[in-house]
This record gives sequence, C-alpha cells and structure tokens, in this order.
Amino acid sequence: MLKQNKAMARKLNEEELQDLYAWIDRIPLSRPKRHISRDFSDGVMAAEVVKHFFPKLVELHNYIPANSTQQKLSNWSVLNRKVFSKLSFSIPEETVKRIVLNTAGVIEPILSALRQKIDKKLQYTPDSTLGLDYYDIRDPGDPHTEIQPTTVQHLVQPTGEMKKKDKSGLKNGQMEQTVQFYTEMDPAVRLILQEKEQAVIALQETVEILQMKVSRLEHLVHLKDMRIEELRQHLQIYKAKGSTN
Repeated sequence: MLKQNKAMARKLNEEELQDLYAWIDRIPLSRPKRHISRDFSDGVMAAEVVKHFFPKLVELHNYIPANSTQQKLSNWSVLNRKVFSKLSFSIPEETVKRIVLNTAGVIEPILSALRQKIDKKLQYTPDSTLGLDYYDIRDPGDPHTEIQPTTVQHLVQPTGEMKKKDKSGLKNGQMEQTVQFYTEMDPAVRLILQEKEQAVIALQETVEILQMKVSRLEHLVHLKDMRIEELRQHLQIYKAKGSTN
C-alpha cells in the first residue's frame, strides 16, 4: 500500500503524460476531455474508464455528474469501496479531496496507477469474467495495447450448442472459416475488398495522428494552466507577506 501511495503521489514526466493521455483518448467517455483535472474531479469518468475494461464491475448509475464537493466526494467514496477495492487499489482521502478541488497535477498519477492495476487484472482475469465482447486480444508483449471489444463480437456470435464449446476451438474454427471464405471469393471481389480494407486502415492511421495532435495541444494548455496556477500561488504568498509587513 505504501508503494502504491508513492506511485500516486509522484509527478509524471512528459513522456509518461503523453502516453497516459493517448491511453485515455482511446477510451470512449461520455464527455470530451478538455481539462483533465476538472473532467475527472467528480469521479464519473474514472468509473467509465474501469467500465470500459470491466463492464460487469461498474454500475454507472451509482455515479452522478456533479459540481458540488459533497457529491464528488460521495462518487469517489463509492468508487473506492465498490470498484477500486476489487482491483486492489485505493485512493487516500486527502488525495480524493485534492482531486475534487481540481488541483492541477493530482489526477494524472492516479490514473496512471489505476491503469497499471487494470492491466494487471486483465492479465490474470479469466475471459469469462470480462464477457465475450471484452475478450483480451492484446499483444502480450505490449501491455498497453488497446483492447478492441468488437473484434471477437463480429467474428463470433455464439448461440445454443456453440456456447458450450471451448473458446479456443471456437476461435480456431472461425479462423478456418474466414480463410476459406477469402479463398473461395471471386478474385475481383477480393481485390476490391482488400483495397477497401487498406483505405480503412489509412483513415484509421490519419485519425490516430489527429488524435495525437489534439492530445498534444490539450497537454500544452494543461501545462499552461499549471503554470498559471503556480504563479497565482506565488502571488498570494507575496501578498500575504506584504500584508504582514
């Protein structure tokens, strides 16, 4: 627990921040990420992050979007008690208060530590607890590869007797059907399909590049906000010293 608290308190470097922001951008959230300290202050988007990876673990109706400090604290309390505890994760009360107050630079280490807990649970959790739609198809050599929940759903539609079969056999059988489908396809149609797939891949790459640019700009704005906050604090200190003299 002490090691975890240190991880949540440490300041992330530039590379770690960029990696974290890119990870968050890949998760579908109910609100666009504009100012991360404010976006996550009420705990709702943190609940959505966990919900994305473990849909059975989070009931979003328990978390109410709020501006009031009391409701924000309540949301985080429920998260700590009902969700984070199942990930062997907990945010100290004092840290929660700082998150609720939109304190700059506090939420990023929290999300980074939560990400590590999510990755760890994904690595050791049986597929049945995630549900078929969230079958873990990440590259084991890259623990931060994005999960694609629709991939297996599109390939496999289990009904009746198929549900009783072993998943590995189901996956292998589907792969064979897919290969056979491509083999028997008319060459002209197959060429058109391959061209369409390449076009989709190119568009996806363009979208990813644009998302990274947006993430970079948002990060620069965030750094600027942090600098303004530091200057404001310094100004308050100087004013306090001037009033005492």
